[in-house]
Amino acid sequence: MADTTPSLLVVSAHAGDFVWRAGGAIAAATMRGERATVVCVSYGERGESASQWLAGKDLAQIKAIRRGEAEAAAAALGAEIHFLDAGDYPLVESTETVQQLIDVFRRTQPTVVLTHPLADPYNGDHPAAARMALQARVLAQAIGVANADGSYPSTDEIIGAPPVFFFEPHQPEQSDFKPNVLLDITAAFPLKEKAMQCLPAQQHMWEYYTSLAIRRGVQVKRNAGPNLGLPVDTRGEAYQRYYPQVTDVLA
Repeated sequence: MADTTPSLLVVSAHAGDFVWRAGGAIAAATMRGERATVVCVSYGERGESASQWLAGKDLAQIKAIRRGEAEAAAAALGAEIHFLDAGDYPLVESTETVQQLIDVFRRTQPTVVLTHPLADPYNGDHPAAARMALQARVLAQAIGVANADGSYPSTDEIIGAPPVFFFEPHQPEQSDFKPNVLLDITAAFPLKEKAMQCLPAQQHMWEYYTSLAIRRGVQVKRNAGPNLGLPVDTRGEAYQRYYPQVTDVLA
């Protein structure tokens, strides 16, 4: 019998992105008993590890540090994590990386996919990861597209059409990010906080993303209607849905 447990797949350009931008969604999913898988396309070793370079670490050491931090953060959120080590600054789109993502899609059978938006003028690695994730999602549906080992997928391995949500970029206005989904992460926020604290290489981000969760929490309350009993300290994350929602009930 096929596993019907909901499965969340998060494609993160660098080792820390999934925590800042989607840590609440990941923790909320695992708290519900769902499966969550994070794929870090790179470690963010060149462009997002300045403190380690300034401390005199070399490339191999920095990769190991960032991997350890990301593994600890994923564990705090209750998620599995995989690393593709595709390099960053720049993250170069490649057939090989897309194929690796196809295999992840087929192995995890996601019911929801989270990744970066398709525009970010400050960091080209982010849209590059998103483009590869979207391409892999389409190709993983095709039974005529082989797996990495050259075998062709069975009908159980090909995926359906999971919805894709873009998580919030660091500078949303400049990235044309207009959220149309606000996620209440109040109960999950302590785990997100714990995961953020697993990333001391980017400690300067802790306060920013705590503050952002508070601001988005205000918007969660203002858009939720008057009678849901949301707490004063509501925390939120913002998302943008890429494909249309399919439903038989408007809600």
